[in-house]
Amino acid sequence: MPVMLFIIVLAASFIIVRIGAIAFQLTGLEWSQVKFQSLSCYSGTGFTTKEAELITTDKQRRRIASILMVLGNAGLVTLIASAASALNPRQAFLTTLSESFKIPDYFVPIVNLSIIVIALYILYKISVNKKLTEKLTKALRKKILKRELFKPVSFEELLLATGGYGVARIDVCEKYPVANKTLAQSELRKMDVTVLVIERQDDTIPNPAAEQTILADDRLICFGKLDNIRNKICII
Repeated sequence: MPVMLFIIVLAASFIIVRIGAIAFQLTGLEWSQVKFQSLSCYSGTGFTTKEAELITTDKQRRRIASILMVLGNAGLVTLIASAASALNPRQAFLTTLSESFKIPDYFVPIVNLSIIVIALYILYKISVNKKLTEKLTKALRKKILKRELFKPVSFEELLLATGGYGVARIDVCEKYPVANKTLAQSELRKMDVTVLVIERQDDTIPNPAAEQTILADDRLICFGKLDNIRNKICII
């Protein structure tokens, strides 16, 4: 039944895009970015050069994007095919009812199209309902973390500049190589990384001195080569 298939694929697409956004977020990207990036990958519409760099420079994000693109292509083809079939009276969702109640064949596709429009409207209302989407996101996130489908990171890219440089946030873990060391001892400068701010509970330490110690659970705002920050600092 093409109408039912259309509705199922449409609902599945919404869930897949949401899962993709959660997966991107677990790799360290901001939620405001990941929703658009996930939808862009799934729909194949693409994104700007800077956003593309955020995806292509990370192995895990490339894998997420590839999965979204494959599923998006399959979903789009299915949606188009099922929508076209729904407009065919011989394949119509209400063919049985049309025969029982002697409904003209030309009216059945109109009913099917109305069902599709209603389904689109319901899905739209769900997508803009913050309470429902938050509950769904929390449930999906819990499932993803439980199954360990994607490894969460304590690294977030806040700003991407040219040449692979940018501003990033790091939540320092006890096992990170920079933990319990002064900035001088951490040798971040040699990694082409500058610590702009240290956030420690309710305190903010701007432009910290070389003698300032980095503690576990500190939050660092850094500028530098993002690959170095990701691969040389955020490692256990």
